[in-house]
Amino acid sequence: MDFHSVIVASLLVGLAAPLCSLVPQAEARAFFVFGDSLVDNGNNNYLATSARADSYPYGIDYPSHRATGRFSNGFNIPDLISQAIGEESTLPYLSPELTGQRLLNGANFASAGVGVLNDTGIQFLNIIRIFKQLEYFQQYQQRVSALIGEEQTQQLVNRALVLITLGGNDFVNNYYLIPFSARSRQFSLPDYVRYVISEYKKILMRVYELGARRVLVTGTGPLGCVPAELALHSVNGECAIELQRAAALFNPQLAQTINELNSEIGSDVFVAANTNRMTMDFVSNPQAYGFVTSKIACCGQGPYNGIGLCTSASNLCPNRDVYAFWDPFHPSERANRIIVQQILAGSNDYMHPMNLSTIMAVDAWMKT
Repeated sequence: MDFHSVIVASLLVGLAAPLCSLVPQAEARAFFVFGDSLVDNGNNNYLATSARADSYPYGIDYPSHRATGRFSNGFNIPDLISQAIGEESTLPYLSPELTGQRLLNGANFASAGVGVLNDTGIQFLNIIRIFKQLEYFQQYQQRVSALIGEEQTQQLVNRALVLITLGGNDFVNNYYLIPFSARSRQFSLPDYVRYVISEYKKILMRVYELGARRVLVTGTGPLGCVPAELALHSVNGECAIELQRAAALFNPQLAQTINELNSEIGSDVFVAANTNRMTMDFVSNPQAYGFVTSKIACCGQGPYNGIGLCTSASNLCPNRDVYAFWDPFHPSERANRIIVQQILAGSNDYMHPMNLSTIMAVDAWMKT
């Protein structure tokens, strides 16, 4: 049995307890978020872009009942992870409130509309492309170094939890954005997936070079099953075949790349979160999870409420908790809670090589 297995085995009893009981044993840890609209918590509010969620009814169920820039009726996935590890939600990096001690909690660099590739989301104009997000991460470290010194900053980053969510837009807002898109003329779908994965690997290595040592990497959800794609492609409510094919090619290759990176590094730095499976659980059987529908968005218009944007003029469901999708593309807060529960406690089918509860327990043990 290897060292990691011994640690995990010795912690099995502890893992039966709720995660919150583990957190006090660990000192506060910073949390950094990179990616797209599934994890953006307001950076795009500060940018001249159409990819924004800063007006009603976004945020209708957030504690303030106001739109914050999160593409949700309430909390998004990073908020719920922060709550689970006993921390406050991290602020958007572009927020003027992110100064002084608040920097030590981490930062959210995500920007709605971005993808792995630089040409993804060009229609949204001013968004923070992934390499710019990583430049901001460097800048963040310089700012924190001025507060607590270089050595302490390196420790803070090394001990931090990192979440990165990319890939969906490279299909929805690039390859399949329009018929005969530039990328679809350049690449067959399998070749395009291989190209996106090769570029993603470079991004993940850069995250590691910048000091990240615990990185949750989510795959795409079932891209063809979101209300926006049902509205465009579905006759009887079946998921869109081509986008499902893209997700089926992309996600296993991402998981394989994560295994390869961990082998190259010699440590379980990257953790693959199978968000496709997590989401398909309630998309394929919504009633089992307390949803009345996983096809119709709560907020939107047209077939499946899947056309256009969620605005104050849209149809709006009275009870968001019974809808798996909040708007044409994004899960409701309640669906996000189901996803985060699997991130915390899911089996190896969902979280590989370990879930977040195990990460927290192993890291607390390593410090003792």
